[in-house]
Amino acid sequence: MKITLPHAGIVVLVGASNSGKTTMLERLVHEKKVLPSEIVSSDSFREAVGDTDFIQWKQRPKHESDVLYERYETLSKEAFSVMHQLVEARCRMNKLTIIDATHLQPEYRRVYVNMAKATHVPVVAVLLDVPLDLLLERDATRLHSRGKKRVEQQNQQFRKERRDIDKEEFDNVYVVHSPESLELFRASHPLQIDVGSGIDVIGDVHGCYEELIALLDKLGYRENEDGLYIHPEGRRFLSLGDIMSRGPQSLETMRFFLIHIKKGLAYMTDSNHGWKIARWFDGRRVKLTHGDELMEKEWNAYASTAPKQEVDQLKQELKTMLLQAPSHYLLEQNNVVTAVVTHAGMKDKWIGKQSAAISDMCRYGETEGTDDTGRPIRKDWTVTHKTSELIIWGHDPRPQPLLVQQTMNIDQGVVFGGQLTALRYPERVIVSVDAKKDYAEMKDSPLVRWEQKRLKPPGISNYLQGYRVDTEELGTVRLASTLVKSAIETFSTAALPLEQIPYLPPTMSPPPKPSSRPDYLEHPEGAIAYFRAHGVDRLIAQKKHMGSRAVILLFANDDAAKRTIGTAIRGVIYTRTGRRFFDPLMEEKVLHTMQSELLENGYFRDYETDYVLLDTEIMPWNLKAADLIQRQYGHVAKTALLDREQLLQKLEMSTQEYEKLDEWIAEYKHKYANAEAFARVFQRYCWPVTGLKDIQIAPFHVLAHSDQTFEKHPHSWHMEMNKTLAERSTLFVETDYREITDEASEVACTTWWEELTEAGHEGIVIKPQSFVPRYKGKLIQPALKVRGRSYLSMIYGMDYLDTENLVRLKGRKTGKKQKMALKEFALGLEGVRRFVDRQTLERVHECVLATLAMESDPADPRL
Repeated sequence: MKITLPHAGIVVLVGASNSGKTTMLERLVHEKKVLPSEIVSSDSFREAVGDTDFIQWKQRPKHESDVLYERYETLSKEAFSVMHQLVEARCRMNKLTIIDATHLQPEYRRVYVNMAKATHVPVVAVLLDVPLDLLLERDATRLHSRGKKRVEQQNQQFRKERRDIDKEEFDNVYVVHSPESLELFRASHPLQIDVGSGIDVIGDVHGCYEELIALLDKLGYRENEDGLYIHPEGRRFLSLGDIMSRGPQSLETMRFFLIHIKKGLAYMTDSNHGWKIARWFDGRRVKLTHGDELMEKEWNAYASTAPKQEVDQLKQELKTMLLQAPSHYLLEQNNVVTAVVTHAGMKDKWIGKQSAAISDMCRYGETEGTDDTGRPIRKDWTVTHKTSELIIWGHDPRPQPLLVQQTMNIDQGVVFGGQLTALRYPERVIVSVDAKKDYAEMKDSPLVRWEQKRLKPPGISNYLQGYRVDTEELGTVRLASTLVKSAIETFSTAALPLEQIPYLPPTMSPPPKPSSRPDYLEHPEGAIAYFRAHGVDRLIAQKKHMGSRAVILLFANDDAAKRTIGTAIRGVIYTRTGRRFFDPLMEEKVLHTMQSELLENGYFRDYETDYVLLDTEIMPWNLKAADLIQRQYGHVAKTALLDREQLLQKLEMSTQEYEKLDEWIAEYKHKYANAEAFARVFQRYCWPVTGLKDIQIAPFHVLAHSDQTFEKHPHSWHMEMNKTLAERSTLFVETDYREITDEASEVACTTWWEELTEAGHEGIVIKPQSFVPRYKGKLIQPALKVRGRSYLSMIYGMDYLDTENLVRLKGRKTGKKQKMALKEFALGLEGVRRFVDRQTLERVHECVLATLAMESDPADPRL
């Protein structure tokens, strides 16, 4: 006899003692059809629990047999208790477990049926029907004989159970008459697809057949002479379901998928509309609404003209296709499941399993009642996804593909006038085509409702326990609750409205290694060496302004601001912590001048944008740091000069009384010179501000326009845009920079840095030409700051270059700073992309909040 076991689940062996269960399993293990770990034996658990698999209580005096029988019952009870825990754990792990026990009582089998239901795995019964004479013959040769009477009782019970077992809720029941000749086959996982040359996952089509063909064409598929769309690289496409209803060509779309699925060129998951149409084809009483009635109209028009035999055959084939569509698929690479494809939702514990409850979840997602209009209120199931598999889904249209918690929504509402989207896997590249029109013509379509709730403030509870952000550049960034709470407190006090803060600038590290030169802590050679070691050939070195970091979001007009952030304003200028940079009166003057000059000089027109988002440095330093300068640097300089001058005078006056003071006097002359130099350093970065003419703004990154972000552009492009802005507004200043391509340009850059820093400037920033640099697939430092010797005296103290101090400082550790810089860089770019993509305020703010939270993580602030 041949039987096929499921890929996972429970196999319950049913048979009297001596029916050959254990012997059969030992043979199957020897034949490598079954793993030893897949077998669970009640005898082995009795032995594990009580050191024996059987207690003979018969042929003993009654007072002894009663005790022994009770011991055997207790032993069996404890053994099965432990065994059930193991079986249940294997079910949760989606493993196959074969249970070697007699299972002659229905209540014993019911335990496993219920366990399989609870863990959403199949359960199969295999009955070993062996003649009584053979059972008795085997029992006679057994070490612990069960006895003729007990074997006869078990055989009689088995005959009774065999008649009734079909009434129990097993997925399959097999009756084996000759266990020694049983041939066993293992089913492959019905949900797994090997990615192979690639899978293109396509969002909800909803009968938009022309857009489907346009998308396949854009993906590189070509129609052959048989009307099949074939990819030259052997890729296949996989639909998230809902291929019909609402749109204009549901029948054509279903036929298209039918022929491609038959040929093994395409796949499709189950879905809510697909499930309803399948039951309608099956003659069930279903109410066709929400666009399904348009599918019915198409079908009736076809059925009224086509031959009945053709209509009946097509109906049967379409019904079968829809009913056989699985709840989800698992995309496998190198025998590892890396992605899950489902229509509407998934729970981590259900991945790779099948049941009615799982199908419902995958068709409809999770809901909690209905709203006033009768629409389901959808719960956000994505927040519960904690495992590393990417879950690709649709059902709930979003304006843009949305990556949240390792889940990717690719339903962009093509039938509502949005887009039809495909995710190329494993490349994770998005490909989309625009809808030709709004076919559904719903005034309150999902895309409209999404826009209406886009600026809804996020709930603090979403973040308090810590959270994670999925970024394109660095993958998942995790935030601890302690860091998040500190950032929330900052935003809840003096920060601007959240919708006005799409980005916070990242921190920046100095070179990872200190300079090898004896009189330098930082030097361009260190930064250049880092990038050369990480495969970067072309670098940009730009002058580092000594001012205050600021972000500028400037709109072309009030309408543009209203559309973008819900408020009619010129723009906003804010600090690294989301606070207003200027007082309101000065901010209005700056924004008015900036906006009017850029409008007058055609910036918004030429670049066809509603706004510009800039990362800048605003000077002079005393604009924001006046109190700091006066309280810290000014006070320290004044005190040091006074103390050192007085001590030096006293030393010089004492030379007549004491000999050998020359070295001490020389030391304090040196210290006094350090104090004088220190007093001059910070003064260079300050000047009086009486009006706009005294303010300088240096934009070094054009982060975004209203329709695109610019991280794909090289740094030389950003520096040219800096020049363009300086040409179009008097508030902007051009930033000097150099390109480093060879040894000669390295030397020239170093000479330039020396000249700048000796003249009192802060230093330079060295960056790869690529805005998002990678080495061997990993993100590397996007920029390194190299500060001058004079400036560093403000950071490390006026005497930091003294030998003993410098030796100590060269042991500083920059690893944590580098990690923070990478994470904040990735978070910043992710937030900007979400802002431009018009994602919800919650989605944008989680990136901004995360950047600020990173700054709450203690690190050496001098770095």
